Amino acid sequence: MTRSILVAISALASLPAIAQEQVPEEKMIRVEVTGSSIKRLVSETSQPLSVFKAEEFVKQGLTTAQEVLERIPANQSGMGAGNVVGGNLSGLPTGGQAVADLRGLGGDKTLVLLNGRRIANHPYDGASVDLNVIPVAALERVEVLRDGASAIYGTDAIGGVINFITRRSVIGTTLTAETLRPRKDGGTERRANIVMGQGSLDRDGWNLMGVLDWQRQDVLTSQQREFSKTGVIPERGLSVADGTSGTTFPGNYFDPVSEATGNPGFATGCLPPLSIPRVSNGTCRQDYTRQIDNLPKQDRVVFFGKAAAKLDAVTTASLEYLHSRNDVTSRTAPPPQTGLELPKSSPYYPGNAGGVPAQPGLSGEPLSVNWRPIEAGQRQIFSKGEGDRFVAALEGIAAGWDYKTGLNHSISKSAENLTGGYVQDSGFAAGVRHGILNPFGLQNAAGRAYLASVALRGKVQDAKNTSTTLDAKASRELMQLAGGAMAMAVGAEWRKEDADFNVNRDIAGQAASSGLSGSQSKSGSRNVKALYGELSLPLVKDLDVQAAVRYDHYSDAGSTTNPKLGVRYQPHQRLLLRGSASTGFRAPTLFEKNAPQSRNDTSNSYDDPILCPGGVPQPGANPLRDCDLQQFKLQGGNPALTPEKSKTFAAGVVFEAMRNTTIALDYWNIKLKDKIGALPEQTIYGNYAKYKDRFLRFPDGSPNAILDLNENLGRVKTDGVDLSATLSTGRTAYGSFTLTLDGTWVHSYEYQNERDGAYTQNVATYGDNGPILRWRHNAALTWRGGSWSATLSQNYKTGYTDQNLVEAQYFNEVDSYQLWNVSATYTGWKGLTLTGGVKNLFDKDPPFTNQGTLFQKGYDARYADPIGRALYLRAAYSF
Repeated sequence: MTRSILVAISALASLPAIAQEQVPEEKMIRVEVTGSSIKRLVSETSQPLSVFKAEEFVKQGLTTAQEVLERIPANQSGMGAGNVVGGNLSGLPTGGQAVADLRGLGGDKTLVLLNGRRIANHPYDGASVDLNVIPVAALERVEVLRDGASAIYGTDAIGGVINFITRRSVIGTTLTAETLRPRKDGGTERRANIVMGQGSLDRDGWNLMGVLDWQRQDVLTSQQREFSKTGVIPERGLSVADGTSGTTFPGNYFDPVSEATGNPGFATGCLPPLSIPRVSNGTCRQDYTRQIDNLPKQDRVVFFGKAAAKLDAVTTASLEYLHSRNDVTSRTAPPPQTGLELPKSSPYYPGNAGGVPAQPGLSGEPLSVNWRPIEAGQRQIFSKGEGDRFVAALEGIAAGWDYKTGLNHSISKSAENLTGGYVQDSGFAAGVRHGILNPFGLQNAAGRAYLASVALRGKVQDAKNTSTTLDAKASRELMQLAGGAMAMAVGAEWRKEDADFNVNRDIAGQAASSGLSGSQSKSGSRNVKALYGELSLPLVKDLDVQAAVRYDHYSDAGSTTNPKLGVRYQPHQRLLLRGSASTGFRAPTLFEKNAPQSRNDTSNSYDDPILCPGGVPQPGANPLRDCDLQQFKLQGGNPALTPEKSKTFAAGVVFEAMRNTTIALDYWNIKLKDKIGALPEQTIYGNYAKYKDRFLRFPDGSPNAILDLNENLGRVKTDGVDLSATLSTGRTAYGSFTLTLDGTWVHSYEYQNERDGAYTQNVATYGDNGPILRWRHNAALTWRGGSWSATLSQNYKTGYTDQNLVEAQYFNEVDSYQLWNVSATYTGWKGLTLTGGVKNLFDKDPPFTNQGTLFQKGYDARYADPIGRALYLRAAYSF
């Protein structure tokens, strides 16, 4: 990391020497920027605001909102397409959702806006926007406010605000086609879009524009990359017992009378490479990593349309419509079936006529069998996510006030269909009990026919979030103060939220491996009312104080008032000092309060603390059920949740070291209490004495699940520094050069798993669910000359201490990770723009990690790109 920073600083110092001619300064106009409702010059803002122009990220081959936000160092999100394989931390399908997460506080504390207004949150957690709905092809820029803005936009803007801003108008037509071709098989992307517009808002008084964008990503399987082919890596401490499953093919058995354990296929090596022998107990283990996808197949279509018309010289009316659809097909290993009863009467009981070899130590009583029927195929879920958003808005000037008002109706939907691999639990178990299915080998014709008859297909769940908002705000200058014009803004908002979560009991109740077998349909609704005001006070020359306050009333969570104070002081034309302080309040979402309880697999494997303490089976235990196996957790909503509250402080300095060289340093500090979430499963299993009441059991004493509903946990404290640097040479005899560096350094990130509990330090170390990266930066060197431009960029992340659920001698430090990308653009032919480039120029593999939280093994799909080196080409023709 140090070397990379030194290289960047060295470049910052050396580039001005080649400057020959400066670009003329553009006249600045007053505009409304993210983080304020008062129109002002961008240079006047007292808040840390980053602006990313669409033309720049298009040249770098960034085609989705998730990819764009990956270049923002303050974004710690690891929730993207790869997480759909195996679901999220709750074990439920994600619907292919991609999430923004500023400061690592959770996607529920980053407010995502489109043209300054809200989008309905994704229905499966109800707490964050699915970035797949963003119309990237229609964007003009992305503005990222890196401190809290609860007083301006809403109480949930604790971590910051990301505002995606579309083009104001379009004239003409642009057709674009692009492709990304990895050097190795899998993960190919194709994209096409059309942007059309007619009428000039300034000249004709009206404009119509429309954008239609289609994108497809092919599946990337674990077997198409060496680093993800297997969960068994002995040289790294991942032995046969780690990263594998005890529910396998051929099946493992346990005799509850003689307590004999084994597998008839053990003597012949099980079924490599899918299942491999475990010498210590004569069983087989399933290397399920071999039958999952790194990235799912994904098809995305987005339409964005806007009509705007000037009603008079100062009044503009507009209509916006957004429709998105995201289809995702995710695949995991065949369905695990546990606790199957195999009686002595079955021809497949070891030693009977079915050809299964006899096994020593059997009592003749029914065996308990764990079996994964590979002939059923991989479990496959087809997720269809849809979003619709309609906005009718009016803006203008009345009685000296700049005003905006609008009606925003937004819907987010998702539905999951089981399309392969899943089986009806009861029918499947009956097939084993009645001697039709062979749990120790491939099926005969009758077995194959029966297996097909118990295949489970159909919609398992669907959900919908609806948000309807009426807003109005106005701003104006009031009077002259010593430092300039005093300005104010006032606004009001009314919002109604509805959430529906529907479980198809006919399907979900028949498949425990769906994670929804015990779920019930739920719904909820609430109203939110808000009033807010903002003042800009230039008290003396070069000193501006900004104050804002917001009052919100939630029909289900009470009222809250949140102020914000900002100060901007410019003692010298090349030096700016700024700071802000604010409070925040996030009410529990309808999903967090009302989500149906679901009995899902744990992320990691555990020993039951009573029946198999320390991995040693006790009398009456079933080691195939109680030892070194994914257990179950009961998760869901909690009506007793109380709101999260926060305090945010930020202070920064911006200085122009020399002409066209700007460096900004901003310190941020956030304190959050009563964080909403489920207690990490590792914490529960790690302290049985403390959490024994959470271990639910069936009447016979066998494990049912750990109780792990949403609750108010403890506090979170985090602070760090953002660095932004820009250097431009202006025009020279060799073209113009611009170097940018954006980085975030996290000093501390501490959290409590319960109120008044011990703090866990999460920076540069894998906590309960993942790491907080110490340093991230994105650096880019751009050259422009005539019809050509080119960019060399670097995306860098520091390493961290691994999860390390392995023997001490194999403890791992995850390496730092950097990707270099290069691109070039040519605009020399009229109307035609050609772009080509290489992502991951040096074909860098993801660093090894022994994490066990995700289904993917050998790397972490949340923090690394499994694609490898890839060539991308883009052609755009405008007429």
